[in-house]
Amino acid sequence: MRYFLELAYRGTTYHGWQRQPNGLSVQEVLETALTTVFRQPIAIVGSGRTDTGVHAGQQFAHFEIEGSLPKNLLRSLNSLIPNDVAVYDCFPVRADDHARYTATYRYYQYSIIRRKDPFRDGLAYVFTLPLDIDRMNQAAERLLHHTDFESFSKVKTDVKTFNCQIDFAYWIADAAGNLTFHIKANRFLRGMVRAIVGTLLDVGQGRLSVAGFEAIILDRDRKRAGRAAPADGLSLVEVGYPAEVFGQRTILLANTIV
Repeated sequence: MRYFLELAYRGTTYHGWQRQPNGLSVQEVLETALTTVFRQPIAIVGSGRTDTGVHAGQQFAHFEIEGSLPKNLLRSLNSLIPNDVAVYDCFPVRADDHARYTATYRYYQYSIIRRKDPFRDGLAYVFTLPLDIDRMNQAAERLLHHTDFESFSKVKTDVKTFNCQIDFAYWIADAAGNLTFHIKANRFLRGMVRAIVGTLLDVGQGRLSVAGFEAIILDRDRKRAGRAAPADGLSLVEVGYPAEVFGQRTILLANTIV
């Protein structure tokens, strides 16, 4: 039987989602806990590979196991994993439902704060220079007119295509001037959101025009784009699937399961 896990994590202390030979990953933490609970090796596949230091308010992963789940699974898992990772649900899915390939979209947010805030340390990028948000939104809107985003992909990325369909991309400012970048697409390339944010910050500072931003997209050259924004401001906030994936889902909160 194949199962989906729904989870969240603060990525500050992890070398990304995917298991690494030289650092602790979220995948390794979860696989170790699952292996302990089921007393057999368990491998999981995530909906995407967040980079080192990137957070997730919602992430999904799937694994396979024979037999039914123990009633205290969520409590057991959450007691075995660190406090910066939480498993919210586990539910059966169809045999061909895949955490990565069945997903229809990913939605990320990037947070920028305008002054140092001890309560958001590691969760937002402190950027104090003046920014023209209107120009940044004009440039962000140009993303919706293109599908090839090689300019914003890490180099030497093993992908068959650099095409992504972006549904929306925009900035919102709160009363204190803190900014949140919202972007949703069917898929993202490695380092794509952080590269886009870094380049849009160049637009906001007047170092790059809106037309220049679009020219970077068309050039398909990572060297033309701005530097990647720091990882700590980025969070995966939602992963979408067809409704059929959740047909057998029953929410089992970790603090109520017995």
